[in-house]
Amino acid sequence: MDYDAQLKLQSYLDGELPESEARDVANWLAQDREAVALFAELRNTRQACVGLEVGVTLPESREFFWSKIEREIDRQQQAEPAPRPSSIFAAWRRFLMPAGAVAALGMAAMIGLFSASQGPTHEMAVADPGAFTYHDFSAGTTLVWLSYPAENEFADNFE
Repeated sequence: MDYDAQLKLQSYLDGELPESEARDVANWLAQDREAVALFAELRNTRQACVGLEVGVTLPESREFFWSKIEREIDRQQQAEPAPRPSSIFAAWRRFLMPAGAVAALGMAAMIGLFSASQGPTHEMAVADPGAFTYHDFSAGTTLVWLSYPAENEFADNFE
């Protein structure tokens, strides 16, 4: 049973439906066992709750009661002074704490940028799998290491 049907049964029990809809719900109850079971449960719950409801009567009218509450709230809000720093040091601390955090983050970013911009001081390149080239820019040197033996007439003349 959907939610709207449940609400219609509750409205029928409370006597809130127009005459035509009330007849439709009565016919529906005559045909549907699930609706009858829910209607009985709602009626039992309503009867159980009747004894629990306590009527509260106020010595004054509703409007006067709520106006007293509103006046008390207004009085308490006006009585509370706005929070002010207790000393000049507290005011400075409220400013310096976030400013110090921003400055620390800025310094960390600057250090990171400067250390990353220097780049490596040497470079290695492998164009030939049998040769290894090493460039050291700080010393201004380049080293080429050949890992295979030379096999030509020029190398044979040096033996």
